[in-house]
Amino acid sequence: MTPAVLRSLQVAAVAEVPAAGTDAWWDKPWSTGFFKRAVSGPVWLGYEGLRGDQQADRRNHGGVDKAVCVYAAEHYPDWREALGLPAMEHGAFGENFTVEGMTESTVCVGDVYQVGRARVEVSQPRQPCWKLCRRWRIRDLAAQVERTGRTGFYLRVLEHGWVESGCRIELLARPFPELSIEHAHRVRHQRPPEVAAVRQLAECPALSGSWKDTLWSMAGRASEGPGEAGNRAPAP
Repeated sequence: MTPAVLRSLQVAAVAEVPAAGTDAWWDKPWSTGFFKRAVSGPVWLGYEGLRGDQQADRRNHGGVDKAVCVYAAEHYPDWREALGLPAMEHGAFGENFTVEGMTESTVCVGDVYQVGRARVEVSQPRQPCWKLCRRWRIRDLAAQVERTGRTGFYLRVLEHGWVESGCRIELLARPFPELSIEHAHRVRHQRPPEVAAVRQLAECPALSGSWKDTLWSMAGRASEGPGEAGNRAPAP
């Protein structure tokens, strides 16, 4: 398999964005680390992410299971045309790594890659949130990303080390070839859920804890007969 390439590497400190003087919700003041900027030269990748990168909402972003956000460079031409934003640069989706040769259909949960001096593992698909809408002032952009399946994905760091733009990304192991990011996204969002597929994904040891929790909850609800959910005794 031809190694993929890290085309661009982005980081950002948390910034305070002031009000923009309109009544629109996206123009109210907010704190965010979404405005990523490309950096050149080696950057240290630790177990909770890249040096110099921060997240304002640590409850839902960052941490060891979401140390690095990845997005495919191949998606940018379509988004630039669809959104009428021809100057949209890498990092526009809040990603740390913009990669070439790694898309949701070709990357699997549990994949292990060598990136520069670091070793990383794919932990989950990305769930686009409202910050993407606010960044671009497009109310339904997160929904558009979800519908297309061009969500991106997250990495956990197995071995820290230096990384930089232009370095090769080499696949070292693929223990779960049946669990592509594309498949995982579809399993989580299909309605009604296919219980067997939900359980198979939830049992993957490489999947992040937050996704496991959500999937087991989905499987439990889907397995209950009509009216059973309302008849359960409350948890102690």
